[in-house]
Amino acid sequence: MKNNLYQIHILLKHSKPRIWRRILINADDPMENLHNAIQLTMGWIDCHLHEFRIGEKAYCPKYDEDLIDWDDSYMLDYKKLKILDFLKKPNDRILYEYDFGDGWEHEIKLEKIFDADGKLLLPLCIKGKMNCPPEDSGGIWGYYHILEAISDSEHEMHQEYKEWMDPDFDPEYFDIEEANAQLIGNFIDNMDDPI
Repeated sequence: MKNNLYQIHILLKHSKPRIWRRILINADDPMENLHNAIQLTMGWIDCHLHEFRIGEKAYCPKYDEDLIDWDDSYMLDYKKLKILDFLKKPNDRILYEYDFGDGWEHEIKLEKIFDADGKLLLPLCIKGKMNCPPEDSGGIWGYYHILEAISDSEHEMHQEYKEWMDPDFDPEYFDIEEANAQLIGNFIDNMDDPI
């Protein structure tokens, strides 16, 4: 039996111009793999909590009670769940939120389903646009406020944000080779039997 290969579009909601990635991933991969692919291709560094939301339910790793008040009526552990449990046909969507303080919401959309031929090292980023905002920049609106302040030398927060922001940060930068190097590195790090 052949496995299905999913083409998934990841959009950082409310971004203008749109910040997005397109990836290929195995449909029967665990949800943790989708989380990792989002983190690595977008450019996040996975230092905050996350969840996938479908309707009124949140799916995430079972967090320690010290990190979050776990509510079984709303939150479900995704440890044994696969991507195909949530995305079944083209145009199916789920929401992925990263960093509950900043509230980075991503629309995850299944675009296409292919027969996997086993020749590709997956997941794989095949396209994307724009740089990921820096961690802890206050969500999408905080990020745009920072960019505005940095571009206006008369802005009251200009100097403070200029010192806080990496001087090499370019909001339009996206390097697909760098994203795929991150994915390959993660794949190798997580192999059960490294060569």
